[in-house]
Amino acid sequence: MTYTLIARSIIIYSLVFFLIRLMGKRQIGEMQPFELVITLIIADLATIPMAETALPLVHGIIPIITLAILHYLLTFVSQKSLKFRKWLNGKPVIVINPDGIDFQAMKKLNMNFNDLMEGIRGCGYFNLEEILYAIMQTNGTLTVLPRSAYVPLNATSVGIKVEPASLPIILMTKGKAIKENLVITKLDENFIDMQLKKLNIPKREVAFLSINSSGKMYIQPQNGKYIVVETNYKGEGNW
Repeated sequence: MTYTLIARSIIIYSLVFFLIRLMGKRQIGEMQPFELVITLIIADLATIPMAETALPLVHGIIPIITLAILHYLLTFVSQKSLKFRKWLNGKPVIVINPDGIDFQAMKKLNMNFNDLMEGIRGCGYFNLEEILYAIMQTNGTLTVLPRSAYVPLNATSVGIKVEPASLPIILMTKGKAIKENLVITKLDENFIDMQLKKLNIPKREVAFLSINSSGKMYIQPQNGKYIVVETNYKGEGNW
């Protein structure tokens, strides 16, 4: 009996895990309504065949696979048809415009002022006069366009020249080099050893080490403050 429960649990878990991976990597808060409904039903269906040994395992597997196929079909059709996508997901709603709060829009969304203020604070704003537009997206998240006077300063707005942005790549974790990333960056462990030797940091004490295409290396020891080092490496955006 125990072994049967274990086996059924492993099978159902593996199936649900595989299907959820196929359905995408969006978090719960980023799902469209139909995706959330299907995910919740699959989670509920998965618990039944795990515990009910009298129920044939296939009776749990078939509904789960059916819902996964339904999800795929709905997603496929919504990608091809704008009208179907609007019907399935709805459309974004402007809840704050240049004139202020749109009460009719909030009523349609069944929102109250606490919900609105919570969403605004989540975007980093605390006063309504700072906001030009606030839009409720179809997945339930609130996005904000601030008024010009409250837009955060950036390098372009103040005329400062900055180095091009680059994506760092991890070269080492917990004292062990990641060989596939060394291949991508066209570096070797000798390069890492040389940098660590300059800083007098033993390899085994490195918890995390990354480098970007401009040659800036970030090193986080197991114990102690992080270190940023400028190296002569130029990746030229190879990754």
